[in-house]
Amino acid sequence: MSPMERHGTSTPEEREKALDAASLAIQRGGLVVLPTDTVYGIGADAFDPAAVRALLEAKGRGRDMPPPVLVSAATTLDALTVRVPGYARALVEAFWPGPLTIVCHQQTSLQWDLGDTRGTVAVRMPDHEVTRELLERTGPLAVSSANRTGLPAATDADAAEEMLGEHVDVIVDAGPSPRGDDGAQPSTIVDVTGPQGRVLRVGALSLEQLNAVLEPLGATLTAED
Repeated sequence: MSPMERHGTSTPEEREKALDAASLAIQRGGLVVLPTDTVYGIGADAFDPAAVRALLEAKGRGRDMPPPVLVSAATTLDALTVRVPGYARALVEAFWPGPLTIVCHQQTSLQWDLGDTRGTVAVRMPDHEVTRELLERTGPLAVSSANRTGLPAATDADAAEEMLGEHVDVIVDAGPSPRGDDGAQPSTIVDVTGPQGRVLRVGALSLEQLNAVLEPLGATLTAED
């Protein structure tokens, strides 16, 4: 592996150089650290099984913990998933881009291997301009929080580099996570594969916020114990 590169994004020139380097690393099957609107993430080409395996290994995870997929536009949801219920689309309209991850039935024709997904995929559209611009260049990325499993998620590039620097090709440094002041909460994860949605993890969005959107439609979510 070539030496790790770290690029800032504080000027248009820096940002362009960072995005170019990260895009090239993804294209070559490498791993990148990228900012999001919640915490920093470690990303790989979602359609490159070897890169996804490397991502899981870098984090110290097995196939039983497949990474979510980040997209640059809500319309990509229909390219990756099937049978998305109406209540899920209402949540997407209300909270994307933002800290909402939805677990859907995946398109069976997709040529990828994210791990033991049991026919599902977790999808999110982040509310971070730099990351969405990268996603526009690369296509969907498998992205998990930038930390070793069991350690706190990185809220800045320094923390991500300390934990994962030896495993990644490029670090895109966009400063501290925007949500760092509120405890760097991760995204809220909602399983929408059934007739009633289930909140698998409460994060930056509360159950009350989600249900405020759904109750006028006659739907509600439940939370796992």
